Amino acid sequence: MRDERAERPVTHSVRAWAGPICAVDDELVHLTPGQDPVRRQSVVHHDAVTVVALREGPDSSQEDGAAEILMVRQYRHPVRADLWEVPAGLLDVEGEEPVVAARRELAEETDHEAEHWQVLADYYASPGFTTEGVRCFLARGLSVLPPERRTPREAEEAEFVPTWFRLDDVVEAVAGGRLHNPATVVGVLAADRARARGWQGLREPGAPWLRSPRSM
Repeated sequence: MRDERAERPVTHSVRAWAGPICAVDDELVHLTPGQDPVRRQSVVHHDAVTVVALREGPDSSQEDGAAEILMVRQYRHPVRADLWEVPAGLLDVEGEEPVVAARRELAEETDHEAEHWQVLADYYASPGFTTEGVRCFLARGLSVLPPERRTPREAEEAEFVPTWFRLDDVVEAVAGGRLHNPATVVGVLAADRARARGWQGLREPGAPWLRSPRSM
């Protein structure tokens, strides 16, 4: 089972609006030969990376050495809610490799760095209307950055308080409908599954990725 790249004829395309991180295209798409085209609007968006930063065993703060993940709480204005999330950010630096962006976001949002990186999951944020693709990384071998290497946080990120949570508790929060950010839901469930498999079979950071050719 594998998703594959495909393309349908577009006979009309207008960029209706454009901003710094996304744009809106209004298009006529021919889905079936001989039938009238359908009109679709697409939000052309930067791709993104997310990070499940995990520690366990002697590095865990839990008495039993249970796995923990590092999370932040961020105000998300479109949904008018404070959401618990794994660290994440846009691929908006030209030429920057996804794993490099993930390292940068982990450092900027949590003041941590990681020695080991693997891919947990790839997905589209909402393929019915946006081009945004997301690569979720697993980061292990964590350490705290010294003060001189930390990045001052601004805007919503200024409110961040990086917090460790027991992975099992976060899995239960996802299952109980108490967490809603898709990056968190996907990353947490993927990490739980990977843990059950002894962290075997995970992809390397540069593994192929079915990114949208129309992302910003």
